[in-house]
Amino acid sequence: MQADNAPLITIITVTYNAMDSIETTIKSVVDKRKLVDNIQFFIIDGGSTDGTVSVVKKYEKQITYFISEPDKGLYDAMNKGWKQAKEDSYILFLGSGDKIINLPELNSFNEACILAGEVEVGAKYLYTPKVDIRLKLGNTLHHQALLIKKAIHPLSPFDLNFKTYADFDFNQRLYKSGFKIKVDKNFKAYAMEGGVSSNFNKAESLNIVRKNYGWFYYKLAQVYYLLRHEV
Repeated sequence: MQADNAPLITIITVTYNAMDSIETTIKSVVDKRKLVDNIQFFIIDGGSTDGTVSVVKKYEKQITYFISEPDKGLYDAMNKGWKQAKEDSYILFLGSGDKIINLPELNSFNEACILAGEVEVGAKYLYTPKVDIRLKLGNTLHHQALLIKKAIHPLSPFDLNFKTYADFDFNQRLYKSGFKIKVDKNFKAYAMEGGVSSNFNKAESLNIVRKNYGWFYYKLAQVYYLLRHEV
């Protein structure tokens, strides 16, 4: 990642009253920035009142962009971060408490505009990306290990009508549009348990499938969720 042609990576962390977990994420990104010089780090805070801002300011020299102001929720804040990123950058979202383990191999960036990797969730699960029919049924790409080149979708990507799975909706739209998604085995991240999407919202997930792929896949997804015991 230190080559002259290394792509720009923008890591965006959205926070709100996350004083107890934000430092873990900041240190994870700062450690990576010490090794490479092609990473920008944005923190979009929703107007925290618990000391989160004080923690962030300890690292202000290592943070490319920081703002703290009220927003309309998680995905509104994520849209704000997306808007600030440069169009030629690859964007990744880390929640407060999440960590980067490994970034993709350099040659992967030459092969696709979307790179996906594995995500460890707490000490219980390892999610591997699946770029096949399963992405038409459920979210098989997880934002902690998902790099998307902004140039393929310059406008705000997240539909605020979806409160839990707007990222799933965006992933499906990208897949439906035919953009190549490359799975990079070196790409790994850690996700803290208990995020917004940790409690399965079956109704919203099904609505997204119906919106993007129609009634056949909506019905198929119902069966898929039953088989996965997500009822």
